[in-house]
Amino acid sequence: MRVDGRMRDAIREVKITKDYMPYAEGSCFIEMGSTKIVCTASIEEKVPAFLKGTGGGWITAEYSMLPRSCRMRVARESSRGTVNGRTREIQRLIGRSMRAIVDLKSMGERTVWIDCDVIQADGGTRTASITGGFVALYLALEHLVKNNLLSKNPVEDFLAAISVGIVEGEHVLDLVYEEDFKADVDMNIVMTGSGKIVEVQGTAEKEPFSKQDLDELIELASEGINELISVQKKTIGLV
Repeated sequence: MRVDGRMRDAIREVKITKDYMPYAEGSCFIEMGSTKIVCTASIEEKVPAFLKGTGGGWITAEYSMLPRSCRMRVARESSRGTVNGRTREIQRLIGRSMRAIVDLKSMGERTVWIDCDVIQADGGTRTASITGGFVALYLALEHLVKNNLLSKNPVEDFLAAISVGIVEGEHVLDLVYEEDFKADVDMNIVMTGSGKIVEVQGTAEKEPFSKQDLDELIELASEGINELISVQKKTIGLV
C-alpha cells in the first residue's frame, strides 16, 4: 500500500475536461490526482524559417508552473528573464512527442503551439502535460478538418505518458511527489496507442538497476498508458 492508498500498479484518478479554454482551437484540463494542468493547442498559419516552402507543418511546446503550483513559491521565469534547463527539457520532450504521432507533411505550412500550464503539482507534471497536450492537439487539428482546411486529421496514433519507478524495492506506477522524492529509480515513459515507445527517461538515483527491472517498468508503464488512452478516447468522443 502506498502513501495515497493505491496499489503499486494503480494510476491516480484521472479526469480530462475538453474545450476548457474557449479561445483556443483545442484545449483541455487534465487532473491526475492532485496534479492539475491546463493544456491548449493554438494554430498559426506559418512555420519556422527552416520549413518555409516545404509544405510541411510543425508542432512545438511551452511549459510553465504557476508560482504556487508547488509547496513553495516558484519564481516566474519571465521575472528572471530566462527559461531554466528543466523547463527547456520538458518543452522539447512535449514537442518531439507530439511530432512523433502526426503526419506533419499533411498539416500544410502551419505551426501548432502546445501550451501546458501547471496550476497544481504533485508529481508527474511532464507526463500529464503530454497526455493532456495530446488531447488539445487532436482537438485543434480536428478544428481544421471541421473548417475544411484539412481533408482529414493528421494524427496517426494516440499518445500518452506516465511515470514509473522503484520505491523501497517495489515497482510502482504513476509516482506522486513523496514517492518521486525518495525513489531509487525514477522513469518517465512516452508511448503510442499501438504500444510503440516514443521516449524513455530513466535514472538510477542510487544503485544501478537491471535490464529485468527496466523491462518490468516498461511493461508497468504500458498498462498505465493504456488506461490513459482509454480516458483520452472517451474525452474526445471516439468510444
